[in-house]
Amino acid sequence: MTGKKVLVVDDEIHIVHVVAVKLRNNDYEVISAENGLVAYELACQQKPDIIVTDYQMPVMTGLELVEKLRQNEPTKYIPVIMLTARGFAVEEEQRKQLGISELLSKPFSPKELLRSIEDVLYDKAVIERQ
Repeated sequence: MTGKKVLVVDDEIHIVHVVAVKLRNNDYEVISAENGLVAYELACQQKPDIIVTDYQMPVMTGLELVEKLRQNEPTKYIPVIMLTARGFAVEEEQRKQLGISELLSKPFSPKELLRSIEDVLYDKAVIERQ
C-alpha cells in the first residue's frame, strides 16, 4: 500500500521531520502543518488518506481538529491517529465518538507509527471493499 498521502500535524518541528522521513522512505506522500487550523485547511484542500495529529497544540488542539473534520462531509471519514503526551488522556468514549483510529503516547518510535498507519489504512481498505 504505497503512494498514500499522510497529513502530519505537530507544533514540534523535529517530530514532524522524523515522521516525514520515515514515511517518505516507505513511499508515502507527506504534507505537514504546525497547528490544527492549518491542518484543517490542508485536509479540506488535499484530502489525505490518513491524518497523524498531536493532541496538544496552539491555535487549535488535535481534538478540536478532529471535531471540525467530522463536521465536514469531505473530511468526515479520514482516519486519524492521535499522538498524546503523558498526562493528556483522551477518554475512550470521546475517542469512539470522534472516530479516532488509534492513540499513540509520546515518545513513540517512528517504526511503531508506521505500523499503526499501515494497520489503519489496511482496515479502512478492507471495510471499503465489503
